[in-house]
Amino acid sequence: MKLYHHPLSGHAHRARLFVSLLGLPHELVEVDLMAGEHKSPDFLKLNPFGQVPVLDDGVVIADSNAILVYLAKKAGGGDWLPEDPSGAAAVQRWLSVAAGEVAYGPAAARLITVFGAKFNADEVIARAHTLLGRLESRLSGQDWLVGDRPTIADVAIYSYVARAPEGNVDLSGYPAVRGFLRRVEELPGFVPFAQTPAGLTA
Repeated sequence: MKLYHHPLSGHAHRARLFVSLLGLPHELVEVDLMAGEHKSPDFLKLNPFGQVPVLDDGVVIADSNAILVYLAKKAGGGDWLPEDPSGAAAVQRWLSVAAGEVAYGPAAARLITVFGAKFNADEVIARAHTLLGRLESRLSGQDWLVGDRPTIADVAIYSYVARAPEGNVDLSGYPAVRGFLRRVEELPGFVPFAQTPAGLTA
């Protein structure tokens, strides 16, 4: 099993974190985004969208959330992705949040400071705080986003929220969110997302 990733990509970290939480043997293949390796013909054969992560497990799976679903179905034993309709739908809802509100909030804010992206900082930081308020409400009465145990919903949300301060998004006003991040970090097999001296962490 090969996982094509970049250490500063939160999307790639989702996949790397979940592979590690599952304890699956794997080879990490770093894709040099700065050198444009993700746009090379060889990489585009793996993922025509030119994005990391990509999992090669005999079948090629691109997209971080698709990789989470694939691995949960293959190796998670039903623990990480509920089989019942309401549980599966609840997880899917948070995967959509990870692809939407997270991507256009804390992830976009971090892209400004870490990669020099040309987003409107005030706008994306405001989106991040709207999301964090909703997460705070959700997590104030429970440990995990869905049910009473961790699922791939938690894995999908973790990385960019944990590094939100790098995008000048302050987490100090969200104690339930910070408690959630600590619980993820205490899971057996946890691997940290690389920190950068940017934003509030500079």
